[in-house]
Amino acid sequence: MERYDIAIIGTGPAGLEAAITARIRNKKIILFGNKNLSLKVEKAHTIQNYLGLPDIGGEELKAAYEAHLKAMDIEITEDKINAVYAMGEYFALQGNGTNYEAQTVILATGVSTAKAYPGEEQFLGRGVSYCATCDAPLYRGKIAAIIGFSPKEEAEADFMAEMADKVYYIPMYEADVNVADSVEVLREKPVSVEGSLKVQELVTDRNRYDVDGVFFLRESVSPAQLVPGLKIEDNHIAVDRQMRTNLAGCFACGDAVGAPYQYIKSAGEGNVAALSAVAYLAEKKRLSK
Repeated sequence: MERYDIAIIGTGPAGLEAAITARIRNKKIILFGNKNLSLKVEKAHTIQNYLGLPDIGGEELKAAYEAHLKAMDIEITEDKINAVYAMGEYFALQGNGTNYEAQTVILATGVSTAKAYPGEEQFLGRGVSYCATCDAPLYRGKIAAIIGFSPKEEAEADFMAEMADKVYYIPMYEADVNVADSVEVLREKPVSVEGSLKVQELVTDRNRYDVDGVFFLRESVSPAQLVPGLKIEDNHIAVDRQMRTNLAGCFACGDAVGAPYQYIKSAGEGNVAALSAVAYLAEKKRLSK
C-alpha cells in the first residue's frame, strides 16, 4: 500500500494552507475533503481582516484558493475518513471502502456541532460504526440500523442490505428516501444505543429495535471519535504552539483547535502544522540512521 508523508483531513483554510506548505517542502501528501472546499468560506458575505485582501467576498476567496491549489498541482481526494489509527510507525486511515497510510496526519476538520447520542461513544467499535460499506461484511446474517444525515447515505443502506438479514434506515432529513425494498425506513428520532458488552438495541422516540449494529453516517466525524486516544479539551483538539497533539506525528489546526474562528488564524495554524509535520519527519529520518 502506498504510504504518504502527510495526510491532511479538511479543505478549509487550515487544511489548504497545510497542503500548500507541505507541497512546497516537497512532501508526498494526500488531501481529503470536498472539492467545493468550504461552504463556510463560500457563503461568507465580506471578509475584512484577511491580510492583503480587504473586503473580499467568500466566493472570491474560494476562487483564489482553487487557483492556488491548481498552481501547486494539489488534488483533493473526496473520500470521507471515518477513523484514524496510530499504528506506531505510521497512521492507518479508514475511508469509505478504501484504506490509506501516512507517516503523519494533520487534522483540519473544523468544528463539529453534532452531539453524540447516549451510548454512541460507549459502544464505538462494539457495534457502533461510522462507515457501513467498511463494516458490512461483519453483519452477514445480522440486523443493522443506519442513521443517515443526508440522501447520499442511502447507497450505504443498500450495500448493507446485501449483507445483513435486516436493515433499518432512519433518515435525519425531510427528502424522499430511495432505498432497496428490503430496507425498512423508519421516520423516527434516535434516542440512544443500548447494550451490555456490545450493541443490543436502538431506542427511538417510538420504539425499541433489537440490532447488532448501529451506523451513524454524518457529514463529518468529531475528532474524538475520529482518532482514538486523541486528547480533547473544551470540545476542541488539545495542541501546543507547534500544533502538536498528544499523539506523536498527529497535528491539528484551524477551528478544530479552538477560537477565535477566523480564516486568517486557521490558515496560519495550517502553515505551522505542516512545518511541524515536516520537522517531525526529518527527526524521524535522522533517528532511523
